[in-house]
Amino acid sequence: MTGKTEEVRRYVENRLFEMQDKDYGDFHSRLMPNIERERIIGVRTPQLRRFAKEFVKNPEKEMFMEDLPHKYYEENNLHGFLIEAMGDFDNAVKYLERFLPYIDNWATCDMTSPKVFKKHTDKLLPCINKWIRSDKTYTIRYGIGMLMKHYLDGEFKTEYLSRVAGIKSEEYYVNMMIAWYFATALDKQYDSAVECIEQKRLSLWVHNKTIQKAVESRRIPKDKKDYLKTLKIK
Repeated sequence: MTGKTEEVRRYVENRLFEMQDKDYGDFHSRLMPNIERERIIGVRTPQLRRFAKEFVKNPEKEMFMEDLPHKYYEENNLHGFLIEAMGDFDNAVKYLERFLPYIDNWATCDMTSPKVFKKHTDKLLPCINKWIRSDKTYTIRYGIGMLMKHYLDGEFKTEYLSRVAGIKSEEYYVNMMIAWYFATALDKQYDSAVECIEQKRLSLWVHNKTIQKAVESRRIPKDKKDYLKTLKIK
């Protein structure tokens, strides 16, 4: 590590600690049991996003983004927000794919969503297909999340349901995202999604968790919820 890189790291950490809310850090730590408490500074997301908007204009942000892995949870979130701000699709994917292997929690994974992806769903799909075939938990989760965000409305195809149903994992955070994906699909593409549930194409845990999340949703009508309850596997 060069002296300049270390200087940039200290600058970022100092700024983050200036925004520290220890009680919030304690609260957030309970939501991410796989992350050590000392790695969570305790910075609220709106404050972190404001800092990201400032820091993205700083040419030294490149040194920060090259300096992986980061020590703190908030540094990872800041990294994700800097990628979100990129207006060029290919550049955003390049930086994202370098960052994805270092994501180690569901929150950083789920909140990193480059705006430019919405304009290039044709180019994004091959990336998603690669990500969901990864052997890394949060890369798989990220791919499923992008498929859920961008391809359950006008871009929807039934084959996407099959791709997600085909993901077999023992990882809790992958299986939870599969359940979230299918529960959202039951809201937006009910007729296609319910067939997957009826055909029992998901693992037992994901099947039942999908139904639970769908039943808890305020967007799915009661009659459909009642039917979904009958499909629960005991």
